[in-house]
Amino acid sequence: MGVANVIPGVSGGTIALITEIYEDLINSLKSFDISALKMLLSFNISGFIKHTNLYFLLAVFGGSIASVFSIANLFKYLFLNYPILIWAFFFGLILSSIYFVGKRIEKWNLASVLALIIGTAIAVSLSFMTPASENSNLFFVFICGIIGISGMMLPGLSGSFILILMGNYQLLMVTAVTELRIVLLGTFILGSMFGLMSFSHLLSWVFKHYKNTALAVLTGFILGSLSIIWPWKSVAESIFVKGKEKVISYDWYLPAELGTKTISAIGLIILGVVLVYALESFSPKKK
Repeated sequence: MGVANVIPGVSGGTIALITEIYEDLINSLKSFDISALKMLLSFNISGFIKHTNLYFLLAVFGGSIASVFSIANLFKYLFLNYPILIWAFFFGLILSSIYFVGKRIEKWNLASVLALIIGTAIAVSLSFMTPASENSNLFFVFICGIIGISGMMLPGLSGSFILILMGNYQLLMVTAVTELRIVLLGTFILGSMFGLMSFSHLLSWVFKHYKNTALAVLTGFILGSLSIIWPWKSVAESIFVKGKEKVISYDWYLPAELGTKTISAIGLIILGVVLVYALESFSPKKK
C-alpha cells in the first residue's frame, strides 16, 4: 500500500482490495468509536486492542510507513527514470485485479451492472476535470480533509489527485506545512479524521447490506483508473508545486515500434498480471 501511494494514480485502497484486507481495514477503522474511547479512558488496554483490531492496523500502517522509507523510494527512482516500465507493471496489476475483484461479486444483476458503469464513469471523468482555484476558507479546508481522506480509502482514486482538482493541494500539502500554518493544518487534519471515522462507518454499512453493489462500484473505480495508469502517454497538462510537477491530464498513444523497451513493458504487464494471480492463489481463503 505504501508503494502504491507513491505512484500517481495508484491507490493504496486498490492494493488492499486485491490482497483481501480491505473489509478488515474498513471495519477496524470503524471500531474507533465511543466504546473504544471508554475502554481507553478506563485503561482497559487489552479490551481496546481487541475491539479495534489494533495489531492488524499497526501491521498495515507500519508496513505502509516502512515502505515509504525503503521499497517506495526505489519505485520512486524507477518511476522518474523508467516511467513506461513502472506504469506497465502497475497497469498489469490493476488490469488483473479488475477480474479478481469483479469475481467476488456473488450475483450480477441490473443494480450491479449500473454500479459498475457509474464507478467507471466517475473514475474516468476525474482525469478530464479542470482544477479549481485555491480556497483557504476554513470550512472548505475541512471539506478537503473529508474528501481527500475518503479518496485515499477508495480503490482506483488518488486522494492527492482529488486535492489537486479541488485547487488546494499546494496550500494544504506544501504551503501549510512549510510555513507551519497551524490553523489550516489543524482544520485539514480534523476534516481528515472526521472523514476517516465517518466514511469507514459508511463503507462498513454499505458492505454489510449492499456488498455486491459496493464491489461493483469499486471494480468500476479500478477499471476507470486504467486511463491514468496506461503506460504509453505524454503529459498534456500539469502544475508545478515548489518546483515539482504534478500531472493533471495525459495524452495517450500506442508504441510506434516493437523495440526492446516496448517488449520489456509488455513483459512487465504480464508480470503484474501473474503476481495478482499468485496473490489470489496463495492467499488464505476465508470460510
